[in-house]
Amino acid sequence: MSGTQSQATASSLQICRIMRPDDANIVGNVHGGTILKMIEEAGCIIGTRHCNTQPGLSQDRCAAQLARVERTDFLYPMFIGEVAHVSAEITYASKHSVEVQVHVMSENILTGATKMTNRAALWYVPFSLENVNNVTEVPPIKYASPGQEEEGKKRYEAQKMERLETKERNGELLMPVSAPEPYTVGFSQSSLIHLVGPSDCTLHGFVHGGVTMKLMDEVAGIVAARHCKTNIVTASVDAINFHRKIMQGCVVTVSGRATFASNKSMEIEVFVDADPLIEAEKGKYRAVTAFFTYISLDMQGKPLPIPPMKLEGDGEQRRFEDGKMRYLQNKAKRLADKERQQ
Repeated sequence: MSGTQSQATASSLQICRIMRPDDANIVGNVHGGTILKMIEEAGCIIGTRHCNTQPGLSQDRCAAQLARVERTDFLYPMFIGEVAHVSAEITYASKHSVEVQVHVMSENILTGATKMTNRAALWYVPFSLENVNNVTEVPPIKYASPGQEEEGKKRYEAQKMERLETKERNGELLMPVSAPEPYTVGFSQSSLIHLVGPSDCTLHGFVHGGVTMKLMDEVAGIVAARHCKTNIVTASVDAINFHRKIMQGCVVTVSGRATFASNKSMEIEVFVDADPLIEAEKGKYRAVTAFFTYISLDMQGKPLPIPPMKLEGDGEQRRFEDGKMRYLQNKAKRLADKERQQ
């Protein structure tokens, strides 16, 4: 295969699979974490494939590691029995990172009906297989126009700045609350502890980003269900930042707490802390952070109002106001996007 053909093959990808009962909740809605995991699998494949297509590359093979997922909207629910088609394409490459755009379509194989359920943008960094602490260079890609490259560069700079800002404020810990009242932050906050095993990891010993995102969605879903006491589904995920790699043998603690609730949706902040068992001297560290948004549904799939939150203390009030700002910004962006499409 020629170098040009190889690069063209490496720049796009499609995977698909049917949704099974263990992918969904008790009313048949596919878990957001299941979809996020499929999105990341596609991104990892295409990112790793591209980063190993440098002409003349004979040493220092690499694997693409997830660094960030941009805001991901769940446009429509997916159900048991439908087929998920996940398409991935590389849209920008910097010297040490690559952007992958992913689209998810659902197909009803009985009627043939299809619809787009998700759009996502992911950023990957290639790490050497010889030394997983070394970042390798990314092969360049061909752009359709200079404008396309310039837009990609703007997205790269924006996500780089936001990752740095998030890293500076991610040291907070969730403390248990004794005898919390219903609808308070302490009542619904939840944690999950998971020992990272071989099935969670790449062949190179670090955790798949999709595995981590699925655990995060599970914890966020528990928080939302405890607060609403109804059927809840993932509506969107704000940027997920992967600050440090999680290696096999770590114990991860995934913690979530409610930060904001409107009448129609609620926001949950999720942290992932990793604790190396074998190399305990390295200490526990914050590996991943994100905000998930959930909506409440009745058994027929109709939206239900979100119960108001009972705030306690200045910290909860401050996080509520910050969440409200994100909510209004995202709402304004959705309206602007809708107007542009009309």
